[in-house]
Amino acid sequence: MARNLARLEEAAWPVFRSGHVPMIGEWVALPVLRGAGGTGPADPVAEQIMYPTAERLLRHCDAVLRLPGESAGADQDVRIATERGLPVYHRVEDIPGYQTA
Repeated sequence: MARNLARLEEAAWPVFRSGHVPMIGEWVALPVLRGAGGTGPADPVAEQIMYPTAERLLRHCDAVLRLPGESAGADQDVRIATERGLPVYHRVEDIPGYQTA
């Protein structure tokens, strides 16, 4: 998870620079998890927080950026986005307004 989170955070600046506000579910879910007494994503209480947080956030998102790599959570985000008719981008360069450094 830490490696995936680092990759997502690398994309945060290019997304922001291109006129969007990046949102990574773990930025919200991990503090909630700690507040619920959870010790990490493997904690039993995490099941009640991690995926539900992402699903709730997607109600407020305009699109999903799905970067390469295995992630059940990201795959679920894509499924939800597709069901809701949200665009799914697979490269940061494909997001609307993308600007180079």
